[in-house]
Amino acid sequence: MKTQYYPAILYLEDGTFFKGWSFNSYRISLGEVVFNTGMTGYQEIMTDPSYAGQMISFTYPEIGNTGINEQDYESSKIHIKGVISKSLCNYPSNWRSSCTFKDYILNNAVPHIFGIDTRSLTKHLRKFGTMNGCISSENLDLMYLRNIIIDGQSIERLDLVKQVNTDSRYDLDNCANIYSHINYKLKNRDNPAIHIAVIDFGLKYNILSRLRRYGFEITILSASTTVKNIIECKPSGILLSNGPGNPAAIHYGINTVKELIEFTNIPIFGICMGHQILSLALGGSTFKLKFGHRGLNHPSGIRQDVEITSQNHGFAVNLESIKKNSITHVNLNDLTLAGMKHPSKPIFSVQYHPEASPGPHDSEYLFEVFLKLLKSASITRY
Repeated sequence: MKTQYYPAILYLEDGTFFKGWSFNSYRISLGEVVFNTGMTGYQEIMTDPSYAGQMISFTYPEIGNTGINEQDYESSKIHIKGVISKSLCNYPSNWRSSCTFKDYILNNAVPHIFGIDTRSLTKHLRKFGTMNGCISSENLDLMYLRNIIIDGQSIERLDLVKQVNTDSRYDLDNCANIYSHINYKLKNRDNPAIHIAVIDFGLKYNILSRLRRYGFEITILSASTTVKNIIECKPSGILLSNGPGNPAAIHYGINTVKELIEFTNIPIFGICMGHQILSLALGGSTFKLKFGHRGLNHPSGIRQDVEITSQNHGFAVNLESIKKNSITHVNLNDLTLAGMKHPSKPIFSVQYHPEASPGPHDSEYLFEVFLKLLKSASITRY
């Protein structure tokens, strides 16, 4: 069957626009336009809740080469607002592929545009910062698209966590639809499994996969859960997950973590959004990055100890708002805060993704650190 192409436009809030093509003629979508520099991982990126509300421009020139498979989903649905690419592959080649990228975005009604100069777009966003944009193959009138963007909301004012997190508590082992996507090889453990609570701010499946690999028993709780509900679970530790948007807008999560720190001694591990919320609970402050950190090769560390990390965030913690003796990692591209620890309590966090997916596994050891921390904690937790 011959592929049909339709004219499409990507229109940015500053009036810049790019003309390209779409596989359909009836889609229009508004979101924050950002870029990701990874060479792989488009399936994980599209289903990562941390990208809610965003249109992803892939800097790698062709997307879809390996198709879509049944294993690499990071959640149960697509969260992005649009796909922006130079080229889309119609004929994937990979032994795990079960669907072409084209069929996937059409079957899931994903707004998209291809055939544009993504290098020029990336240079524009690096110079002027991320901004709202509109992808349209339905109406190509620039004034019409401009009015849509004017009526749109800034991502800084939105609570995107409420759009992606779970509404209720559940145990991972009793949730078949999620458990079927958890791929792991359980490491040998002589001791009984340790029970932890995961606070869901926009949780990725691969975080659960890594936690299970280290033998944890996992209860997932809503981002709006209370300290009382957490204590009722009697967890040996708490993991604060990744998630989308502005961490300062998640007042309920910040207040809960404040109470946990003040009134309990439960060990806490924060990842990405979890790191930011933990920092805010400890009195730190956050700010919006000009164009964010989204890619698979961000060097992070301190002194001569460097890890290549997977990152995905548009906000960061002010380095000056964290005590110097609490800083464990910085992003070596721009010296923003990438990791911290509490000076006296069993609490630590990182801005990047130790579970990767996509990305390198240099920092997977942090799950082992979390496990050892829980095993060695002899303090009264409640």
